[in-house]
Amino acid sequence: MTRTITRLCVFCLIAALAGCMTMREARVDSDYSYRGNFRHYRTYDFVSGTGLTSDSSHLGQSVREAIQQRLLAQGYKLARRRPDMLVNFRVYQGDMNFHGFQQEDLSQWIKRNIEEDDETPKEERQGYQPIRLLLAEGTLLVTLIDVKTNRAVWNGYASGVTVPDGPMGEIVLRRSVRSILDRYRVFTEEFANGNIQHSDASDSDR
Repeated sequence: MTRTITRLCVFCLIAALAGCMTMREARVDSDYSYRGNFRHYRTYDFVSGTGLTSDSSHLGQSVREAIQQRLLAQGYKLARRRPDMLVNFRVYQGDMNFHGFQQEDLSQWIKRNIEEDDETPKEERQGYQPIRLLLAEGTLLVTLIDVKTNRAVWNGYASGVTVPDGPMGEIVLRRSVRSILDRYRVFTEEFANGNIQHSDASDSDR
């Protein structure tokens, strides 16, 4: 029994170290739309279709579960009907050119309460400062889409992510999701005011 516990501890330690080594060179960043209505998003669902988002394997499920756990901790509810936003994620193999934006921290921008819409005068709109990035050898991209406008309002990504086969692949992807969503520190108003109760059940009747 003691020998079994010792082997398990050694395996867990090796897995943790391997995960750290795999993520060591990862670049994590994000950008957002000035038209995002971040204060009012409360529910979400995942984009359906092909690719990893519809993948029923352990890897696809691991990413979905990691995203759900994080959004739940920030007050969001999974809603199968009429969600406020859709979540899409995808893993890109190899290097890729990415067009991002140089922006202030999302939380600080939200505090300034200067969201834009179609009625915002052109002279009052904030300009985007585009930047070109070369994301190296494997990128996990998470996108949040406003359902009403059908526009992507937030992108978070981790590059340099190598997904090995087996259980380590799940560990790496979960770590990547946590690192990415560390850039999205937006809590629902109900959660911020202490008026929400957590539930693991999806809001399927919304």
